[in-house]
Amino acid sequence: MRVLLHCFALALVAFAALTRPALAEDFPSRPMTILVPLAPGGGVDFVARTIGQKLSERLGKPVLIENRPGGGTVVAAVALAKAPPDGYTLLLTPGATLSSNTAVYKSLPYDPRRDFVPIALPSQVAFTLVINPSLPIKSMPELIQYAKDKPGELIVGTAGIATTTHLAGELLAFKTGIQLRYAHYRGSPPAMNDVIAGSIQMMFADPVTGAELAKAGKVRALGVTGKNRVSVFPDVPPIADSVPGYDATNWHMILAPAQTAPEIVEKLSAEIRAIVALPEIRQQIEKLGLEPLDSPPPAELRTFLDADITTWTNLVKQIGLAGSL
Repeated sequence: MRVLLHCFALALVAFAALTRPALAEDFPSRPMTILVPLAPGGGVDFVARTIGQKLSERLGKPVLIENRPGGGTVVAAVALAKAPPDGYTLLLTPGATLSSNTAVYKSLPYDPRRDFVPIALPSQVAFTLVINPSLPIKSMPELIQYAKDKPGELIVGTAGIATTTHLAGELLAFKTGIQLRYAHYRGSPPAMNDVIAGSIQMMFADPVTGAELAKAGKVRALGVTGKNRVSVFPDVPPIADSVPGYDATNWHMILAPAQTAPEIVEKLSAEIRAIVALPEIRQQIEKLGLEPLDSPPPAELRTFLDADITTWTNLVKQIGLAGSL
């Protein structure tokens, strides 16, 4: 009996080894979906649609983009965690979903390390602090002084609680000692609409939302959140020039549910990395002020993610937001 069981086990292992290449070779056999945790129109949505279209062309199956805003990106993350681990449902999300959320939320309904497998890191973005042009403010030092003179008067619009557009404001307040209030939206576009209307005074906008509006004079750009200037705002200095050590750059990662077959993960990763390496795709991303990245393979992305979780957890604790949600 033991001999039969041993032979049966060996047969199963051999069968699995034979079918794994076929699994990746046959994938996909039906439409795929990329979840986006924010409203349509922002930088994350643009990257998802750009990659999705090209991925559809390369794999020969439709790739649908499904916007699932809400809960500071938590709604879409939970949807991915509960999706079948077959590679047909992916998530393209900003870094806060996986890093700072772990510290901000008292009880997060997903675990970034346990529930997801990283596929690719296609891009990153430095946000731009924009204000309603009716404010008598022309620079970051003037904004800081205005906020000190009128504590709590400035309202910052965000793309959701605990998103980078929120934490960028908290980091600015922490480093300068100013007081800010927040209005949380389901994505950047509705927040931008209220900045333009004057209902709120400022927001940290991704270039896809803010560049053309700033050029048209509907908002005024004061500073970028990264260490360097961005192509669509060449005359706008980094906030760090006025606030030493300030850095709130955000990255975008594509993930699949945990337990997705390694062969499918590797196939998707290779395809997406090849797409982002295409000159026309890089140009599309760069024109909007985003930075295309040469993504490392999935195994290295886990190390990157672990390090970023540690960095943002420490920051969230420093600014007093740990367990605040």
